[in-house]
Amino acid sequence: MTQQLQLGLDTFGDVTLDVDGDPISHAQTIRNIVEQGVFADSLGIDFIGVGEHHRDDFAVSSPEMVLSAIASRTSHIRLGSAVTVLSSDDPVRVFERFSTLDAVSNGRAEVIIGRGSFTESFPLFGFKLADYERLFEEKIELFAELLKGGPVSWSGSVRAPLTDQLVFPPAESGSITTWVGVGGTPESVVRAAHYGFPLMLAIIGGDPLRFEPFVGLYKRALGQFGRPELPIGAHSPGHVGKTDEDALEELYPHFKKNRDRIGAERGWPPVTRPEYENEAKSGALFVGSPETVAQKIARAVKGLGLSRFDLKYSNGSMPHELLMSSIDLYGNEVIPRVRELVAA
Repeated sequence: MTQQLQLGLDTFGDVTLDVDGDPISHAQTIRNIVEQGVFADSLGIDFIGVGEHHRDDFAVSSPEMVLSAIASRTSHIRLGSAVTVLSSDDPVRVFERFSTLDAVSNGRAEVIIGRGSFTESFPLFGFKLADYERLFEEKIELFAELLKGGPVSWSGSVRAPLTDQLVFPPAESGSITTWVGVGGTPESVVRAAHYGFPLMLAIIGGDPLRFEPFVGLYKRALGQFGRPELPIGAHSPGHVGKTDEDALEELYPHFKKNRDRIGAERGWPPVTRPEYENEAKSGALFVGSPETVAQKIARAVKGLGLSRFDLKYSNGSMPHELLMSSIDLYGNEVIPRVRELVAA
């Protein structure tokens, strides 16, 4: 690992149920996310990431606004996106928003850029899915130039060119910590290395250690591009309960509902209970007691050489109260145990 291990949290801002099983509003979901971020900071958790979506089952379309609200009530926790869909946004505006977040948070802003696994933002903002690859390739190139600071000159086919253009506000420290979120394609791994961005692996299915070849590819590519060693992180879904049985039962109905809805859109069959339990036992679902989740995180950290692990604690319609309980157990029990296991 290239730095001290960081342990964080991610939420996609799923619209949740209340304790009586009734759906709450998008607005209340956003207010709850702010409370979750403030609570995570009080526990000393290193990072909270908020995802960007543009559909009815997720409340957050502007992560930077939510993160700014968290920033105003916290002092320690780092604040980032999970992810920012750069392909359907403007790199200049993304830079401006995150440099503003960096200012109001006293240097705690990060951005995780990616292409996104959901595509609703493309027609919403007038982009063609046929241009999926070209949009990301050109925009990440521009974003890399913006991060260098100073006047920017750039030209491409997806937006107007820039000639010696200054962008405001500049990042106070000179740049903004930027990761590239990767779902597991070799081309994306090499692209992250090419631009010198830390790698964030989105591990959402299967044994996390199956990503080991991508870690090796990233390190080799960094060397070939003459880049120094850079951090590698991973993000996986999960839930922490008092016992393994409690965690599995608390998560399952919300996991299944969410997974089946997305699966229906993508041609996947409904998830079964045995599939769910197998993913919890040996796959990418980090669910169980604090000890179970800590052991699983430590295995991934050691096996992949991670500098950061983020638990995606939001799970479909799971109520705010259960999310807060999971955060509590993660901060107070899982994180200290992971640090013990990794140091052993």
